[in-house]
Parts: sequence; C-alpha cells; structure tokens
Amino acid sequence: MEKEMLAIARFKSGEGIFEKFMGWMQSDEGMSVRKSIAHVEKTVPSIAPDKSYVMFKVTVHNEAGMKEFVSGQNEKGKNTFDDCIESVALYELKKVDL
Repeated sequence: MEKEMLAIARFKSGEGIFEKFMGWMQSDEGMSVRKSIAHVEKTVPSIAPDKSYVMFKVTVHNEAGMKEFVSGQNEKGKNTFDDCIESVALYELKKVDL
C-alpha cells in the first residue's frame, strides 16, 4: 500500500555537507535505494534557503525500508547519513477533506 510521508532532514554543520548529501541522493546508488522504498518520480523536494535542512514529500511503497533509510540504518546510505545528517523527522500525511 502506498503512503505519503514527509521527511525533514537537518544537516550537520560544515562546508559542503548539503552538496555531499544531495550528490549521493542523485547518484546511481542513492537512486537505487530510493526506488526500493518510494516512487522517485512522485517525490517533491524542498531546500531551506540556508541549506541547513531539506524536506521531501515522498510516496512510499515500502514503509519499513523508508524508516530504515531515514534513520540512517540502510547499509548503502549509512556512511553518507553518518557524515551529513544531524537528525530526521518523519511524518505520515493524509488528505484533509474540505
């Protein structure tokens, strides 16, 4: 079952952290991990003006994999997360009828 989620990742301070993280997310390895947990083509990214955090609205098809990924426990992404990510908050989204 698909589920929409919002991930907010705060970066560690330091030069080039944002670029390192986004470079990995867009690499072949990063894309393969992302595709295994969510529909990449439906992901909506947002970046803080000072690049201190990013937000992603994600359509998830593997919730357990998503939780593993954003907690920095995914084997392929662990090194990048350890180097770049200070904290992540993950939220479930649901439509509000108006």
